Amino acid sequence: MGIYLSTPKTDKLSENGENDRLKFGLSSMQGWRASMEDAHSALLDLDSETAFFGVFDGHGGRVVSKFCAKYLHSQVLKTEAYSAGDLGSAVHRAFFRMDEMMRGQRGWRELSALGDKINKLSGMIEGFIWSPRSSDLNNQQDDWASEEGPHSDFAGPTCGSTACVALIRNNQLVVANAGDSRCVISRAGQAYNLSRDHKPELAAERQRIMKAGGFIHMGRVNGSLNLSRAIGDVEFKQNKFLPPDKQIVTANPDINVVELCDDDDFVVVACDGIWDCMSSQQLVNFIHEHINKESSLSAVCERVLDRCLAPSTITGDGCDNMTMILVQFKKPVNRNKKAEVAEQSTSSADEAEIQ
Repeated sequence: MGIYLSTPKTDKLSENGENDRLKFGLSSMQGWRASMEDAHSALLDLDSETAFFGVFDGHGGRVVSKFCAKYLHSQVLKTEAYSAGDLGSAVHRAFFRMDEMMRGQRGWRELSALGDKINKLSGMIEGFIWSPRSSDLNNQQDDWASEEGPHSDFAGPTCGSTACVALIRNNQLVVANAGDSRCVISRAGQAYNLSRDHKPELAAERQRIMKAGGFIHMGRVNGSLNLSRAIGDVEFKQNKFLPPDKQIVTANPDINVVELCDDDDFVVVACDGIWDCMSSQQLVNFIHEHINKESSLSAVCERVLDRCLAPSTITGDGCDNMTMILVQFKKPVNRNKKAEVAEQSTSSADEAEIQ
């Protein structure tokens, strides 16, 4: 059976929500994979003005994606840049903060609590023994490195996760991405990629990998990882002479800030289990076809997942975990009537990037 099940798990975890500005739906499905390693966050009210949506596609295990879903948004809030109104710098810092937090005794304990039943029990026991006293929690909740215990020298997890995050505040959309999950906006029915898939064969990625002492074999970093940026994956971040953004694999996210306009229909954040089966424009067309026919946005997402699910595991496409978040802009809105669109080189003729 290998990494695939004999029959796919097609039950779905779905959710809907809305406020006065946005409406969202999401759905995730394990599919043919032997385990579910995707995780997600959907917060309409990160604060009174800001919404946060994130998809985290784990590899080698589920704990890093679950860790990001649990903590990434809160770390964005805690940065000085966020307090100053700089969402791009805030989320950029939070990506690197994930790797920092997953080290040491506290990191090990938190990851264990998110793992399988045995690790959960072990983590809870160590948490009871080694955690700071409750009276000290307020002073030490962000000082993770101060917690001591038998895993104080834990370097971090060998598994990892992509992270693709969209923050929406008023007329501003900020997208942060590390890995091959993707964010796409529909602007007057046209699909525009707001993130770039980080693959080893990209020139800039290849250059960083080689300079850090890595190599690419069969399209994989050091012959094993088929993406070039991720949170976690500590084995690829061991060069002590290089900063975090120059390692073989880095959590360094691309940041894209977009000014929203009245032509904007919706935003999609999804893992590569979707994009392996549909191009950005194909997905946008599919959503437009079904968005007014379904009772909820999550139902539209469920239709996409069913559309992408392979009938068998022969080809591999359509056999991955799948997670998709669909965020619709409520109209009318107070935005620019039109926005300048700078079209960059695209992966196919019918898709563009907004930068």
